[in-house]
Amino acid sequence: MKMVITIVQDKDSLRLAEALVENDFRATKLATTGGFLKEGNTTFMIGVQSERLDDLMRLIKKNCSSREQMVSPISPMGGHADSYIPYPVEVQVGGATVFVLPIEGFHQF
Repeated sequence: MKMVITIVQDKDSLRLAEALVENDFRATKLATTGGFLKEGNTTFMIGVQSERLDDLMRLIKKNCSSREQMVSPISPMGGHADSYIPYPVEVQVGGATVFVLPIEGFHQF
């Protein structure tokens, strides 16, 4: 058994949540915030049998695509102004960051 921790942009979370339910994957959904863009993310914690891991990974990849987005950097408050970029920059957002962890035990009470 594996624990799959998947972090996706909020814009992709509803689509992924619906796909997980349709394909009989159970997940716990957490609201999280990204450190770089300070925007909302969703973190899914998904317990999955090892045999179904490849199916889950394909499902995540299909429903969480990366894209380019223009963002205005937040000015530093008390930080170093020499590293501050005062104009919008294009960054890649979306997609999914996925961690796969081995599980020694699984219990439901």
